[in-house]
Amino acid sequence: MEKAEALAKFRELIKKIKSYEEVIGLAYWDMRTGAPKRGIDGRSEAVGVLSAESFRLAVSDEMGELLARLREPDAYGNLSRIDRRLVDETAKEYERNRRIPPELYQEYVVLTSQAEAFWEQAKADNDYAGFRPYLERIIEYTNRFIDLWGVKGTRYDTLLDQYEPGMTTAELDRLFGGLREKLVPLAAAIAESPAQPDRSVLAGTFEPEAQRRFSLFILKEMGFDFDAGRLDESVHPFATGLGPGDVRITTRYLKDDVASALFGTIHEGGHALYEQNIGSELAGTTLHTGTSMGIHESQSRFWENIIGRSRPFWQRYFGELQSHFPGRLNTDAESFYRAINIVEPSLIRIEADELTYNLHIIIRYEIEKMIFDGGAKAADLPEIWNAKYKEYLGVEPKNDAEGVLQDVHWSGGAFGYFPSYALGNMYAAQFAAAMEREMPDMWERVGSGRLIPIKDWLTERIYRYGKLETPGEIVRRVTGEPLNPSYLTDYLEEKYRDIYRR
Repeated sequence: MEKAEALAKFRELIKKIKSYEEVIGLAYWDMRTGAPKRGIDGRSEAVGVLSAESFRLAVSDEMGELLARLREPDAYGNLSRIDRRLVDETAKEYERNRRIPPELYQEYVVLTSQAEAFWEQAKADNDYAGFRPYLERIIEYTNRFIDLWGVKGTRYDTLLDQYEPGMTTAELDRLFGGLREKLVPLAAAIAESPAQPDRSVLAGTFEPEAQRRFSLFILKEMGFDFDAGRLDESVHPFATGLGPGDVRITTRYLKDDVASALFGTIHEGGHALYEQNIGSELAGTTLHTGTSMGIHESQSRFWENIIGRSRPFWQRYFGELQSHFPGRLNTDAESFYRAINIVEPSLIRIEADELTYNLHIIIRYEIEKMIFDGGAKAADLPEIWNAKYKEYLGVEPKNDAEGVLQDVHWSGGAFGYFPSYALGNMYAAQFAAAMEREMPDMWERVGSGRLIPIKDWLTERIYRYGKLETPGEIVRRVTGEPLNPSYLTDYLEEKYRDIYRR
């Protein structure tokens, strides 16, 4: 087969797979944002069938033959940069997944689709006992997949590689150990500070509709394209890129907490900006997505925390927020800024402060290692979870809904994902330092509401590349060095010693 013919057929097959993924993604979005409960099982079966068909295409003999031809020296050496990367990424997934029978994969997809729907009710009802059989089966399937894929270093390393290519438990142990070493004494100094922010300035009742309007306003300020996306409501906020021109995010509105939806929306908006600004030349390929979940989380964490919880941001937007809630938030921008940056141990990850958030991630990381490298059982997880919260944060859940059931990730089989959040914090701080060097008036722009140049800087250096470059390549090109956790600890030290006058 001639190279040009092989490339055309390869591209056509990739586009077909992407089309399946878009429809599957739309079905998942519908199940998470209001599909009738009685339709979940049927929809899960449909998603399973479509996922299996997409999977079969990805591991088909045709795909193997096309990859073999395109990887021959006479063909590979003459491919464009995009096509070489596309071949490399597809070949990696092909070699990894061709060992898994499509029927087994279909069973797994149906299981996780049903489990995610059941998790919502289990969380609402504090029913871990009801959810546990789902989790036990998901762990069982995951272990079978690890055996079929082949263990990379450790069993958990095999899972990490799906979300952060090349990452290992050894490297995470080193990175997380460095975080603990710096952040624990900082948290202790903060706890002893007499200059504690006044939390009462956040008290009140905040109508969900007004929260929604302000969320839409902030997304527009960030540069979110509403002709290419939308905002909806779900139990657990998420973002999904269905394809060019369709990136959807969700948030949740709590009547007694104005901050939850606000920062949830900004967080998911950061994910959406990444997906909305990937280069059009990557459309229709598997490169039209974030390069890793760590880099993806760096963008949500950058917008949520480094920008959204900054002093200049609220010097500009606090008046706007007040106008949406007449008679409430009777304070000034500085007091509000300090209140939304209170550091204290808490139970809920998505509402944790920037500093202790990393401990929430380390807890989940250690539990996942215990499951796949240590053989911990689903029945043991509530007790393990509660003990680790007591050890690391000095708090203990009163029930499983605010403990082991609080996150959606395990119901979807996303073991190995959680470390991406802490890696995202590290990447975000390192990117911010590079932006400050290249854009000396960065914070003046934020303080005057000129957020589009911030988005444009990120688009030019990160977003437009999609998965064309690896995480390591992006970090080195943008910042001039590999991932360096000291940027995060330096940022947190400077910010919180200022807030707490330490």
